[in-house]
Amino acid sequence: MTEGRRILVVEDDPDVRHLLLRLLEREAYEVVEATDALSAMEQLGRGDPDLVLLDVGLPGVDGMELLGRIRGRGDVPVIMLTGRAGEDDRIAGLRGGADDYVSKPFSAGELLARVESVLRRRAPARSVVDGQLAFEGLVIDASAREVRVGDELVAVTAKEFDLLAFLASTPRQVFTREQLLRHVWDSSVEWQDDATVTEHVRRVRRKIEVDPDQPRWLVTVRGVGYRFEP
Repeated sequence: MTEGRRILVVEDDPDVRHLLLRLLEREAYEVVEATDALSAMEQLGRGDPDLVLLDVGLPGVDGMELLGRIRGRGDVPVIMLTGRAGEDDRIAGLRGGADDYVSKPFSAGELLARVESVLRRRAPARSVVDGQLAFEGLVIDASAREVRVGDELVAVTAKEFDLLAFLASTPRQVFTREQLLRHVWDSSVEWQDDATVTEHVRRVRRKIEVDPDQPRWLVTVRGVGYRFEP
């Protein structure tokens, strides 16, 4: 269901922006628009949309820098729009926290499919009851700081719990090792080796996965980082 879903379109090209507005409104999305980083942040200040369509080539503050500002204030889903089709640009966008990447020119069908996919992925996929994140076969109890796989209580360290709970709180969102150092360890690659993240992911997998070499919960996104798969 798209009715009531609000999408912020950040695009400086008036022709592309008007095309996106007509396309999304036809699908019953509520659409707001911005032409640059300043107006985009003003719109975000009025309340987070369900999704941001963000052009990379904005005047002044470009889309990549604006993506960083958006990620710094919250976890709104973002799809990058760009004429740059190179793999390095796509990886940079994903590492910066984008949920998807669409190259121009794009078809209406492709764009709508990607919008629907991101909104579906980012919809709550877990049950939260009394501070618990409950998935099928896995329960993460934030208040008791306990992890259960099936009926078994799993012994985890404080940092292992923090890492698992952080990833599970935003299912399918990809985080780089640098982002996890910042959010979970309150550190950075300048102060702590990002191999710390890799080792902790390995330890958590050994404790919660049936087959740690073929993980069901903590998934590696090659060239980017990790995500929790609900």
